[in-house]
Amino acid sequence: MVEAARGRRGKGRSDDHRSGDRLFDRELDHLPPEARWREWMHRVEATIFAASEPVGRETLARIVGKSCSIDLLIDDIREELRGRPYDLVAVAGGFRHLTRPAYADAIRAAVGGNERAVDLTQSEVLVLMCVAYFQPITRGELSSFFGKEISRDFIGHLRGAGLIASGPRSPTPGAPYTYVTTKAFLLEFGLDTLRDLPDFDALEDAGLLSKERLLAGDIMPDFAAGHEDAGGETSE
Repeated sequence: MVEAARGRRGKGRSDDHRSGDRLFDRELDHLPPEARWREWMHRVEATIFAASEPVGRETLARIVGKSCSIDLLIDDIREELRGRPYDLVAVAGGFRHLTRPAYADAIRAAVGGNERAVDLTQSEVLVLMCVAYFQPITRGELSSFFGKEISRDFIGHLRGAGLIASGPRSPTPGAPYTYVTTKAFLLEFGLDTLRDLPDFDALEDAGLLSKERLLAGDIMPDFAAGHEDAGGETSE
C-alpha cells in the first residue's frame, strides 16, 4: 500500500511536469514578430545568465519556437552587449556570460585573487598543451616529447584539477592509459571546442613552437633543467 502511494505521488509529479511543459508557450504566436523575437532573446539571455555552466543549444531550444534560430538570437544579444563590460561567449559546447579581458585588472582590484580557476605552472601548461594537441596520448609519449620523465604525480595533479582524464588504452605494448582533455579544460582556456586551439602553423610563425623540435623531444630544452615538478618515476 505504501509502494502504491509512492507510485501515485511519483506519477502525480510526472504528470504535473508534463502539464507544466504543455502550458509553457514556446511559439508565442499571439505576439507580433518583433515582440516575439525580443521575448525569445530575453528568455535565452536570462537562462544563460542564471546558469552556473555553459548552456547548450538543445537546452535553449526548449524555451523558443521551433522556427527560431538560436545562432541568430545569440548574434542579436551580443550586438546589444557590444558596449557592455561583459559578453555572451561560446565556450565548452555552450554559451555563458563572461567579462571582457579589459576589465580583468579592475575585477582583481575589487575582489582580489586570480581570475583563473586553476593555478598552473609553466611546466603544467606545456604538458597540457601537448595533451590537447596530440590526444589521446600516453605518459610515456609525453615524457619523450620533453626528454624528461613525466611522473604519475604530475599527471595526477592535472587530473585532480579536472583538466585531463583517462582516455582509451593505447594499442602499444602494455596497453598503457592515454590521456585526453576535458570540458573543464575548454572552460579554463575559453574554448568552445578543440578546433579553437591555435593552429600549429600560426604558433610556428610566431616563434612559439617548432614541430621539428617537438617531434625530436626538444620542445623546450630548459624544461628538464628548470622545472623539477615534472620529474619522478621512471616506470609506466
